[in-house]
Amino acid sequence: MLTILKTFLSRFLILLLSFGLVIFSTQYWGSDGKGTISIVIANAAMISFFSGIFTGSSTSYFASKFRTEQILLYSYLWSIITGITIPLLFSFSEIQSAYLFHLIGISIFSALLSVNVNLFIGMRNIKMFNIYTFLQQLLHVIFLFGFIFILNLKEVSAYFVAQIFCLALLFLISFFQIIKKCKSSNFIFSSDVLKNMFDYGWKNQLSALIQFLNYRLSFYFLEHYEGISAVGIFSVGITFAEAIWTITRSIAVVLYSEVINSKNRAESILKTKHSLKISFSLMVIFILGIIIIPSSVYELIFGRAFRATKEIMVILAPGIIAIAMSDMIGYYFSGIKELKILNIKSIAGLFVTIVFSLILIPKYGIYGAGIATVSSYCLSAFILFYHFYRSTDFKLKDFLISKNDLKEIKFKFLKK
Repeated sequence: MLTILKTFLSRFLILLLSFGLVIFSTQYWGSDGKGTISIVIANAAMISFFSGIFTGSSTSYFASKFRTEQILLYSYLWSIITGITIPLLFSFSEIQSAYLFHLIGISIFSALLSVNVNLFIGMRNIKMFNIYTFLQQLLHVIFLFGFIFILNLKEVSAYFVAQIFCLALLFLISFFQIIKKCKSSNFIFSSDVLKNMFDYGWKNQLSALIQFLNYRLSFYFLEHYEGISAVGIFSVGITFAEAIWTITRSIAVVLYSEVINSKNRAESILKTKHSLKISFSLMVIFILGIIIIPSSVYELIFGRAFRATKEIMVILAPGIIAIAMSDMIGYYFSGIKELKILNIKSIAGLFVTIVFSLILIPKYGIYGAGIATVSSYCLSAFILFYHFYRSTDFKLKDFLISKNDLKEIKFKFLKK
């Protein structure tokens, strides 16, 4: 519980920095600039799902099962290969080709850093995971402000260059932290390591990639039907959602670390239900706060072009809660290697995203994108909940924090 509290604090600080970065980028570059950032970062995130076959959850899962040196060997090589080759597939339009080298830099260093951070998760070193996750956001802001206000770089490209410098610096620091514990004689190729990491990695990443398309495919439909400015406006609502998810996903990461290192299935289920309680309570608080804020405040913060942000957030609210809670169950299934259900829920959600986007975006624009997105979120979450509770009892108390839970939190906090 104390680990969750510390992780929550770390992610809450990240949430504040994320909001600050969104506000700054929308005010400084407007809806067109924000749209460009959203498309490039969406492409980088999509590339990360290919690199994540060796750099993502497979690194965490096998951290306690294989030698660190063997994991690093395959993961680093794969990071560089995918970071260079996959971005070339995104150079088909003016926006993507203009920022191709930025995309390559972000992809390579993001993947390399991901290897090290996921090793910390697998080793149950959540403290270092929290530190590096927080520093990614903090250093990005520091580098960005330095480039803009000291070096006088005013173009949108400054956003991406700052991110590259941030990722590269953190990778080097974490690399020397990890490598000092390794032995050069252990850096040997192993077909067993390769086979197991690839088998687990591609299955897990396939689900993650499809789910990501559920999150981002509406951007591309909006760019096609409404233009880049509409993407910028809609992306603010999505950014809000994902910033909030950083809080609950911090809980999910702790859960995942415990599940992959546990041999007791019943205990893992209880921990999953406990995580659901915390996630649900936090989501209700954040969503109520977002709904209470008047539309005029959003317009004041982000600019006149973003006056529709409040309405977008209201549309997305049910889906934000659904995904935040279903993440707990998704990490549980990933931790016990039941990956098939993750692919099923992601494919179902993607189908809804495509069909609803084609129907609703041409007719309702940004609001149609919101309806398509929330429909996908809710269906994906429903499938996970159904599968999880089919093998365990469903109780309302799984979603509500009790007095005993509060007493336990207080006891563990004071004990520390």
